Amino acid sequence: MSLMRVNGLFCLMSVGLMSTVSHAAEMPPLAVGQEVPTFNANDHNGHLWQSESQGDAGKYRVFYFYPAAMTGGCTKQACTYRDRLLDLKEPHVEILGISADPVTNLKIFRDAYDLNFTLLSDVNSLIAQRFGVPIRKGGSIKRTVDGQEITMTRSYSLARWTFVADPQGKLIYVNTSVKAQKDGDEVLAAIKKHQGTQ
Repeated sequence: MSLMRVNGLFCLMSVGLMSTVSHAAEMPPLAVGQEVPTFNANDHNGHLWQSESQGDAGKYRVFYFYPAAMTGGCTKQACTYRDRLLDLKEPHVEILGISADPVTNLKIFRDAYDLNFTLLSDVNSLIAQRFGVPIRKGGSIKRTVDGQEITMTRSYSLARWTFVADPQGKLIYVNTSVKAQKDGDEVLAAIKKHQGTQ
């Protein structure tokens, strides 16, 4: 835990965040064997992240979509990736957590839990649509950070889905029924299994 203190982690989210699907993704879900679409997004520091300029050589990429920063399940999932990153680095893996949170929310989330991987902001849900990830109406939650209550708002909430691409950019794993605390372990197992087939 960093010096930033976070209270009320398991507070109930607003009704808006838990609402039903407001519109369907425009594209069908990506499947194993398909290529990952290229996209640009702002990371947790507000820097432009471009998939085409990151250099894929020898690297597996994990694209995990999650509903909302600083909520219970999403924090457990992120901390699992944080704690498993040493294991995941063995096969040269890049973790990319994607939500519809604005950059300010992502920065708070990353700093609060000492996350050691990149968070990307999909505020308009365009990346989620390209992957075929279901999109719901967003909402607001309140958290206490460093003694101050803050309101964290997002326009959309993305389904908890995970995709893994091989170094050539083709999907080797798709999970549309992710269990937050098991996601990192299941991803690592999928990568090691794929490496064994090379």
